[in-house]
Amino acid sequence: MIRSWLRALIPTVLLIAAAAAAQDKSDLMAKVQALHWVRGPTSVPVAGNARLAVPAGYAFLDVADTKTFVELTHNLSDGQEVMIAPEDLGWMAYLRFSPEGYVKDDEKIDAAALLKTLRENADASNEARRQRGWNELHVVDWAVAPAYNPQTKRLEWATLLESDGKRGTNFFTKILGRRGYMSVTLVTAPQDLSASETALNKVLDGFQYNSGETYAEYKPGDKVAEYGLAALVVGGVAAVATKKGFWAVAGGFLAAAWKFIVAACVGAFAWLKSLLKKKDA
Repeated sequence: MIRSWLRALIPTVLLIAAAAAAQDKSDLMAKVQALHWVRGPTSVPVAGNARLAVPAGYAFLDVADTKTFVELTHNLSDGQEVMIAPEDLGWMAYLRFSPEGYVKDDEKIDAAALLKTLRENADASNEARRQRGWNELHVVDWAVAPAYNPQTKRLEWATLLESDGKRGTNFFTKILGRRGYMSVTLVTAPQDLSASETALNKVLDGFQYNSGETYAEYKPGDKVAEYGLAALVVGGVAAVATKKGFWAVAGGFLAAAWKFIVAACVGAFAWLKSLLKKKDA
């Protein structure tokens, strides 16, 4: 039986908890609003060798602000990503170029073997999250099995992730170029994957490598990557054994590659569009 004084205290405790949560949300929104959002329509450089058209209704963050945003959402960044998203942040896409050389696209992909490797690597990558006091992240299954399109030179797949009992989806696109590949990571809710993927593909219609940087412009003597398509799914160069050992390298790479929208951020992001308008004013 709850004593009367304790029963009377419960509403106060709940009110304090609600106020703390509201303050956290307010602080998050203020930090998000303070970032230097580049709103479309416009065109922005990406990684020094490509450009991306930012459509109307979308916003872009450069490397420095993307790193801040990623940390605010309790994710890890390698400090080289840029981000584009619709203004309500219904989904987010992170772009990063890896100058690892020309990737030959004649390799077959074993989806089952790659999924097993990703699951094992997820356990290794969770140490970085535990050190920050964040929830662990686990690979559940393919949301979309890996497939390569030789016409567009894109390798695509999606993983279903789980953290703290909640699920999210990362949709990956690797756009092959002459000197490496552009990684595009789409972060969205599982139920929104189809709509978000369609929207992202429209945005990527505005992506193009600079002249001389396309896959078709490869020339003999150019650097060639040490791996093929399958290794791109498990981390590219991180999948190549080094003196540090495969797990150390792959675990650290994938910790930054995967992204998850934490529950505390979901409600706040719906207000970004109005925040940006207030900022303009």
